[in-house]
Amino acid sequence: MPRESIKAKTERTAAIIYGLKRTYPNARCELDYSNPLELLVATILSAQCTDKQVNIVTSYLFKKYRCASDYIKVHLEELQDDIKRIGLFRNKSKSIQKCCHSIIDKHGGNVPADMKSLVALAGVGRKTANVVLGNAFNINEGVVVDTHVARLANRLGLTRDKAPEKIELNLQKLVPRNDWTMFSHWLIWHGRRRCSARKPDCSICEIATLCPSGKSGIYLK
Repeated sequence: MPRESIKAKTERTAAIIYGLKRTYPNARCELDYSNPLELLVATILSAQCTDKQVNIVTSYLFKKYRCASDYIKVHLEELQDDIKRIGLFRNKSKSIQKCCHSIIDKHGGNVPADMKSLVALAGVGRKTANVVLGNAFNINEGVVVDTHVARLANRLGLTRDKAPEKIELNLQKLVPRNDWTMFSHWLIWHGRRRCSARKPDCSICEIATLCPSGKSGIYLK
């Protein structure tokens, strides 16, 4: 099969977006939160952990800790005990407290709404910053690339790269900026509900005809 042109890939990406948008009209961030700080903390906790597990912990955590100062008033051991169901809870507790110190000292207690300030916070990388900006502030600064997005972007032939930062750059060229945040949600929902890592359900996949990795698509290799 000849290599796909940029124009053809862009048109196919638009069709993928249309298909996923129709399939998952209610797609959203599946972490529970009610403000930017809660989303920031939940996203830090979600590293190498399921959203479901994080939501169990934050259901009581967010009742106890309502602002950045609450996280730094307690001893580290107490915060660790509050999130001990989460993997890497010791390191995450330290990151949350350091992060909250910076939010208070440098941002008046409010989560900053720009990429440079967010990635300067402890425990916050570009992916976490994109989650917060896109979902808490409705700012499409980038594309969140988690394991689902990385896997599906490769399966769909939208990138050949493996590094998250390179995948993000590739997707930014193909996906309209206004869809950057939602595109991640659509791929994540599709990855969890249809296109799993080990057994993708290609037979009933809503975008199978647009997928070069599918068993019945028109883009078969």
